[in-house]
Amino acid sequence: QVQLVESGGGLVQPGGSLRLSCAASGTIFSINTMGWYRQAPGKQRELVSTITSGGSTNYADSVKGRFTISRDNARDTTYLQMNSLKPEDTAVYYCNADLRTRSWTTTTTYWGRGTQVTVSS
Repeated sequence: QVQLVESGGGLVQPGGSLRLSCAASGTIFSINTMGWYRQAPGKQRELVSTITSGGSTNYADSVKGRFTISRDNARDTTYLQMNSLKPEDTAVYYCNADLRTRSWTTTTTYWGRGTQVTVSS
């Protein structure tokens, strides 16, 4: 009933920028926290950034000062602005959201299928 779709990934040179988008659709009552995670081949998925419904943000130390997370509550969408990209940022980036489908349901975590970000010269 709920789908998260990422977009905006691609190939970029070191030092370049990309903006990722994640739109949630389906039966949604409310979204608490939305976030971005990434996973490189052979490595575990790691947290990149999160943002609450009230706008409170958290960032991994590796991206702090370079990435900015935001959200548009009216569109159930979160964005990740990535600047000063490094080859180490290369990974599949996944969106997730903690949300309720109905006012009487519990909060559940949903995941998108990911978008590839490749930083290379």
